[in-house]
Amino acid sequence: MRFLHPEFLWLLSLLPLLAFFRGRLGAAPALVFSSTSVAATLAEGRRVGPGRLLGALRLFGLCLLILAFARPQLGNTTTEIEASGIDILLAVDVSGSMKALDFTLKGKSANRLDVVKSVMHTFIKERPNDRIGLLAFGGRPYMVSPLTLDHDWLLQRLDSLSVGMVEDGTAIGSAIGSGINRLRDREAKSRIMILLTDGMNNAGTVPPLVAAEAAETLDIKIYTIGAGTRGEAPMEVVDGFGRKRLVRVKVDIDDETLGQVAEMTGGRYFRATDTKSLEKVYEEINTMETTTRTIKKFENYRELFAWFVFASLIFLGAEIVVSRKRLP
Repeated sequence: MRFLHPEFLWLLSLLPLLAFFRGRLGAAPALVFSSTSVAATLAEGRRVGPGRLLGALRLFGLCLLILAFARPQLGNTTTEIEASGIDILLAVDVSGSMKALDFTLKGKSANRLDVVKSVMHTFIKERPNDRIGLLAFGGRPYMVSPLTLDHDWLLQRLDSLSVGMVEDGTAIGSAIGSGINRLRDREAKSRIMILLTDGMNNAGTVPPLVAAEAAETLDIKIYTIGAGTRGEAPMEVVDGFGRKRLVRVKVDIDDETLGQVAEMTGGRYFRATDTKSLEKVYEEINTMETTTRTIKKFENYRELFAWFVFASLIFLGAEIVVSRKRLP
């Protein structure tokens, strides 16, 4: 329900003032009796308050009349959102090397996966019009979330990512192949995959370049990201006695292959060596892949002012009837 002219509702604030001053103004009512015995007889009967009833009827009638002036309407609104967006599949490496502590999060040292999840969280929130899916891969690909516009659900699934959720390894080619199968039948103006890894393809049965050729044929663009410092990175390990210690591990990222995959599909290869550069990568991709949204709004309202006028007339008419009725 809505009021087409809500400014008239301000008149309702005058009704309490009207009731207050009506009780304050005017001379006190008096009756002249020929004898005190008549007054005593009347005093023994039940007291009535027609004045209060008349005032209430008048106020209710005026209230309904003001509401009628405000044009009450009852109906419904239907909003259709046509999202001419992009289908995006986020492929994330969850192999053991993603535990390397060469990134920072909120000023503290953090492993690669935690930082990637934080950056992707922001990326997803900035693309409300796109269907986005999530693929994790290690020694094999694992679909964490299908393409969806329910980004609240997607963010929950993103938070569930952890190192070791699939067997260890880096199956880049298989991850691309699995992502292609999810994107190939989608009818979007653009279909892209953003693949992030910190290693080299050492698992799976599909070579990355063969998978890239299939993506090129299906017009699926792939952005690739190599995450990790150059040279060596610190990593926390547990020795045979259950003690944790930091060791230096070598960073092996196949920049050449990742670059070829991106180039073949019309995408681009990025290298992120710290948190700031990783944030810039996703910001740049977000800028390059823009989307639009069209909103259609349909409204259907039914006028109710006639009902309020009718009810107002009933109360005001009742006031007239009661005021003219003679009390015995």
